[in-house]
Amino acid sequence: MIAGRCLCGAVQYRSPGPPLFSIVCHCRDCQRATGSGGVPVLGVPRSSFAWSGPVRQWRMPGGSGQAAVRNFCGQCGSMLFGTPESAPEMVTIYAGSLDDPESFAPTDALFVTHRPAWARLHAPLLEHAGLPSG
Repeated sequence: MIAGRCLCGAVQYRSPGPPLFSIVCHCRDCQRATGSGGVPVLGVPRSSFAWSGPVRQWRMPGGSGQAAVRNFCGQCGSMLFGTPESAPEMVTIYAGSLDDPESFAPTDALFVTHRPAWARLHAPLLEHAGLPSG
């Protein structure tokens, strides 16, 4: 089970898992949204994802031209999950909100050409200049 919550506990989510993918995204949008060098994220099927609590959304054009939607707690502001319009069958969960952060096992790093030198991880990840093809 993949489960998590916001900082104040007002929003909780769960998905039966396993994740579809686990990556670290270093695009400038993710950096600015999190105030860090990148965001660790995992994908799950939208059909099996459920949440409860006061979620608010921030929408902006993504690299696909469709909206990238970031969902966050309406009380404490914690970023929790994304619902990208370019992939309506999927939800992306921000790994820092997981109840068990040790369960996150990234395999790839995206947009590494934008990654600051100080944000390099000590994990053997496949590195991509942008989105992986195929």
